[in-house]
Amino acid sequence: MNQSIGIIGLAVMGRSLALNIADHGYKVAGYNRSYSVTEEMLKTYPHENFTGYEKLEDFVASLEKPRKILLMVKAGKPVDLLIEQLLPMLDKDDIVMDGGNSFYEDTIRREAYLKEKGVVYFGIGISGGEEGARKGPSMMPSGNKKAYEHIRPILESISAKAYDEKPCCAYIGENGAGHFVKMVHNGIEYADMQMIAEVYLLLKHIGGCSNEEMSNIFKQWNQGDLESFLIGITSDILKEKDDMGEGDLIDKIKDCSGQKGTGRWTSIEALKEGVDISMITASCNARVLSNHPQRSEMQSTYASICEQVKVENKKAFIEQVRQGMYAAKIIAYAQGFDLLQQASKTYEWNLQLGNIASIFRAGCIIQAKFLDDITKAYEEEVSHLLLHDFFKKHIKETHQALRRIVVLAISNGIPVPSLSNALAYLDMLSQPKMGASLIQAQRDYFGAHTYERIDQEGSFHHEWRK
Repeated sequence: MNQSIGIIGLAVMGRSLALNIADHGYKVAGYNRSYSVTEEMLKTYPHENFTGYEKLEDFVASLEKPRKILLMVKAGKPVDLLIEQLLPMLDKDDIVMDGGNSFYEDTIRREAYLKEKGVVYFGIGISGGEEGARKGPSMMPSGNKKAYEHIRPILESISAKAYDEKPCCAYIGENGAGHFVKMVHNGIEYADMQMIAEVYLLLKHIGGCSNEEMSNIFKQWNQGDLESFLIGITSDILKEKDDMGEGDLIDKIKDCSGQKGTGRWTSIEALKEGVDISMITASCNARVLSNHPQRSEMQSTYASICEQVKVENKKAFIEQVRQGMYAAKIIAYAQGFDLLQQASKTYEWNLQLGNIASIFRAGCIIQAKFLDDITKAYEEEVSHLLLHDFFKKHIKETHQALRRIVVLAISNGIPVPSLSNALAYLDMLSQPKMGASLIQAQRDYFGAHTYERIDQEGSFHHEWRK
């Protein structure tokens, strides 16, 4: 019984985390339902600090107490089945951690269930993909705060480190808080990826840029305000040659994108909380439409409505696109953090939004230069990101560029759902009139729902002429 931690599920993510932990001097036990996966890992990735087990009983028995077990299995029913297998082998105060993309309500349920059994349960949001898991992910653990001290040294040591060497791992809150934050992280990721795809279309079809030119543009942008993981890999993708034929690989990839559900969950939760995250929702819908079975028929029927033109001043257009995307990027993060702020109140999580922004600075998919500024904004207890001086300044400088590229895209048939929803969000919040007074009048007309007045206190109902 000398293994520091055990990992169940040795597919790509589980294996990478196990090796990461082993690299940091911890003794790691590994178990996989199919022992052939464990054998393959032992053969291909031998490590002096990693021991694989064929039987679950032997795996559990090898762990020092309180046992610390990290589940890296498919979210949903497999987690529940595995918990039931483990329970008879566990003792009071043993710790079970779920590092998969579990739905936060499942984590809340499981944490309460295991608490009754005397077992501590943690939900841990993990971002960074295979490379992050192996070299240092961003980690969002939630559960019993006192018990967190048993796992904190391991998690913080293996997590990514920002430029200031601070670990991209912090205690998030009780029960499902960590998985909720990871869910919203993924939602922001959807919006970020979609707006980059829209900018790609603008540069290609209106700016007339080649793949090589766009690769260089994104590389240059990644050295300034837009510096981020996704901008960096976009530059790499656009210059990649086809390994199965001629030309650039991007031009051979089918124009449809998949999703695993976290973006959709984020949109549903935002509706429940009454928070506008329209950029994230539009980005989910874009992925849905990219797979619509009637797309090819629609293209042949309506393609003529797109009157595409090339801009006269290419350099000026590229700068306009950069500014517009920067404004939209700020708004996407503002929407995501607004949802976190509201959920924190609903579930009494006391989320520290500055800490959350801080742990996104490295290791995760949405890592970006301006997360330092988001961290500072919430440390200063700003009520909404767009009201902080730093972001107010940049939105004022760039929102007209966003407006121009959205108008240009729409007038030329370029789909920009993410960028256009960013603009709509800003306009709705910043204009004195958004048409809500007419809607409330309609509600009072057909349903006597009452309305408030601008010149008197209270609620009123009018007998409308019918």
